[in-house]
Amino acid sequence: LDPALLRPGRFDRQVTVDVPDQKGRLEILGVHARNKKLDPEVDLQEIALRTPGFAGADLANLLNEAAILAGRKSLAGIRLQEIDEAVDRIVAGMEGKPLTDGKAKSLVAYHEVGHAVCGTLTAGHDPVQKVTLIPRGQARGLTWFIPGEDPTLISKQQIFARIVGALGGRAAEEVIFGDAEVTSGASGDLQQVSSMARQMVINYGMSDIGPWSLLDPSAQSGDVVMRMMARNSMSENLQQRIDDAVKKIAEEAYEVALRHIRDNREAIDKITEQLLEKETLNGDEFRTILAQYATIPDENIKAVQEQFEAKQAITV
Repeated sequence: LDPALLRPGRFDRQVTVDVPDQKGRLEILGVHARNKKLDPEVDLQEIALRTPGFAGADLANLLNEAAILAGRKSLAGIRLQEIDEAVDRIVAGMEGKPLTDGKAKSLVAYHEVGHAVCGTLTAGHDPVQKVTLIPRGQARGLTWFIPGEDPTLISKQQIFARIVGALGGRAAEEVIFGDAEVTSGASGDLQQVSSMARQMVINYGMSDIGPWSLLDPSAQSGDVVMRMMARNSMSENLQQRIDDAVKKIAEEAYEVALRHIRDNREAIDKITEQLLEKETLNGDEFRTILAQYATIPDENIKAVQEQFEAKQAITV
């Protein structure tokens, strides 16, 4: 709303409506599923579990999209396959043209497996939901993770783990194909890394600079002049220290990612082989193969178990 509408005496009371939690999503899905025929294999609890951050309209759109996909295939009901595709469409965009070039497909497969392996082997990371080579939007492949229910409360360990996971694709390209063969496919990952590392330093005080926020509220103002003044209020020395701290976090995370790739090459080769054959691996399939070659941190195993228990609790 325009700030003029929020002045005292106009709209004094503001009510914030957050996105629904897992139980709320299940109830919303139940409402929108009443007039749709679902296959017996479709579990609304499972859909509620893998759609954190979805609002009611998103969930309605999800089931409508799945119904359209089922209708195009002349199916008697909506299957789990249509639900998965609908989620992917909403989050990542339309399905693209499948990769046919053998080398490119292999590189994308190793890139995505690198994300999944580095994330799973770094304590505090979200569990893998699936790894796929089916292109969506601008992405040639995708690795899906299931985030926690509260995105507003996240620890330093969790943010660092996400940075390691985001760098896993580039690390896999470098270790497996060589430095000269790294591609532009990690551009989006690197933007995320820069953003998360800078937030750790500026917003959350999670760096060597100190435990305080370096973000000037004026920097987020809608006034261009205020933003310029905020930018000029910081000394060059402090700006340099911030840049150094961001670089240090990214470099440390990349070293962890490289170590995961080098130490688990056999597991990566096996998982990539399965991914190239099936094109999509769900989280359980991925973890089963990885556990045969590497030790998954107890904290990450517990996160998977907690999600399963949460699903069971809602079912009961």
